[in-house]
This record gives sequence, structure tokens and C-alpha cells, in this order.
Amino acid sequence: MRRVPSILFRTLTSPRVATSFSVPNRLLQAALYRSAAARSHRRRFSSLLGPLAAASLGVAGALVSQEVLAKEPPPPEALPNDVVLYQFEACPFCNKVKAFLDYYDIPYKIVEVNPLSKKEIKWSEYQKVPILMVDGEQLNDSSVIIDKLGHKILSKKIVDSTSEDEETKWRRWVDNHLVHVLSPNIYRNTSEALESFEYITSNGNFSYLEKFSVKYAGAAAMYFVSKKLKKKYNITDERAALYEAAETWVDALDGREFLGGSKPNLADLAVFGVLKPIRYLRSGKDMVEHTRIGEWYARMESAVGEPSRIKA
Repeated sequence: MRRVPSILFRTLTSPRVATSFSVPNRLLQAALYRSAAARSHRRRFSSLLGPLAAASLGVAGALVSQEVLAKEPPPPEALPNDVVLYQFEACPFCNKVKAFLDYYDIPYKIVEVNPLSKKEIKWSEYQKVPILMVDGEQLNDSSVIIDKLGHKILSKKIVDSTSEDEETKWRRWVDNHLVHVLSPNIYRNTSEALESFEYITSNGNFSYLEKFSVKYAGAAAMYFVSKKLKKKYNITDERAALYEAAETWVDALDGREFLGGSKPNLADLAVFGVLKPIRYLRSGKDMVEHTRIGEWYARMESAVGEPSRIKA
């Protein structure tokens, strides 16, 4: 994951915004789909802004065999005994980790973190999500989590992150490009911003008063922030950028069921996980309606299947 851009700090601390949106200022980091890998010189900034995130396709899709869509659980002896994911439900990078865990049928527990107090992760020096605890070992950052967990429990070797094969190339594309077009889309106008924060507050760990203040003040603040993000990433038309990204991914498939061929690879899981929280928002519905990504997404839903989460 990436760091929150300085533009959000300037926006939220300006006299006009700070006066109106002081309550949710610490809540907006994850809503920008930014990384959990902040450097030390960013820690002071990160402490000012708490994280949020923005919020699967229906049954339509190409017919594929049950064998192709079977999950790929690791050998029983390779499974860890205790896996706990500290997350925000609406966080795209947390959903990327969950797509990996679900597809490989790795049982895990979830601890929903309150983005205001973060009391659930007070024990950790690393104060971002996702955090994955695997038999007592702490793993941070979605891509790093997937790499390390893959090396640890899967029989196949995951390519080192310094290499540039097709799978790694598209995993980087998710983190370096795809996530940047999401915020300008889900906060494109006031109604979509409110829709997004309705999802965030409904699925997050908030008190009643926090839900109310975050939904309205946060949506208004992020509406203005999204306009500056458009400029930062040279986006002139939000929907066009989202559609282009979706079509770019479909082109990369080159007629294959998945980028991994007959079965999803880590790039498939990354794209699916990041897009999952927005699927039923207006932006996600428009993306499926106006691009060719819908059939691939439906195949991914079938392939990933039911969550392997252990419910308390």
C-alpha cells in the first residue's frame, strides 16, 4: 500500500476545511486507498489522519468447469494454526489479502479496527491495516503479506518482488495505477460521496455518533479532496479513467479466463480484491455496465468462492 498524499493534509488543515470537518480529519487516510508502508518522516503526518476506505458482481459470467473454478487449498500440513487479520471492512488492500486467504482456503479470524481509536492495534508499533498475525508472527502491508504468506505455506514459489514477470507487473499496476483512479470516482459528486461513506460507516467499527459525523463531514471533505487528486494524477474524466483501467486489465487477459490461465494468479486476486469494495457502488456498477470486465469479475467470484473466515 502507499502513503497518503500531502495534498490531503493541506486540504484538511486549510482554514476553510479544518473548521467544517475537524471531526473526521483523522478518518480519511484509508479512503484514499493509500499504503500502509509509511516511512519514518511521514509518521508525524500519519498520526494526524486516521484511515478509512471506500466500499461483487452478480451471477452473470462465462460458463467454466467446476474444476477450473475449484479453490486451491495448500497441503494440510502447510496450513498455519492461527491466522488473524486486523482490518477495515471497506479497505481495498484488506480485501486484497482476504481474496488471497479465501481463494487458498486458509482459515482466518477478523478483528475489525476502529479507525478513530485504533485500540485493537494499540499493541503494534505499526499502526496501519492490514496487519496479519500468522502463528504469532506479524506481517504488514498487503503485497508483503501475500508474498511472505505465499512463500510460507504454498507449495509453489512466488516470484520475488524485484523480478518483472507478467504476474508481478500487473500486481504493481494495481498498487501504482488502479488504486489512484478509484477515489476520484467514488467521490465524484456529493451523492456518490455520501453513498461511499454510507458503505464505510455501515461496515466499519464506529459508534453511533462517529457514524453520523463521519458520514456527512467525511463525504463533504473527500468530495473536495477528490478534485485535487484528479489534478495530482492528471485525471480529466474520472469515469473514463476507470473504464480505461478496466479495459486495460481485460486486454492483459488476452482471451484467457484469468491472467493465470485456467486459474487465477496473484495479479487476478489483487485486481479482484481492490475492486470488490466498490462493486455495488455507483462507480462499480457503471464500470461493469460500460466495460468488458464483468465476465472476468464473475469468474473471479466463483473461483474465490465463500470466505474461509472463522466467525466468532
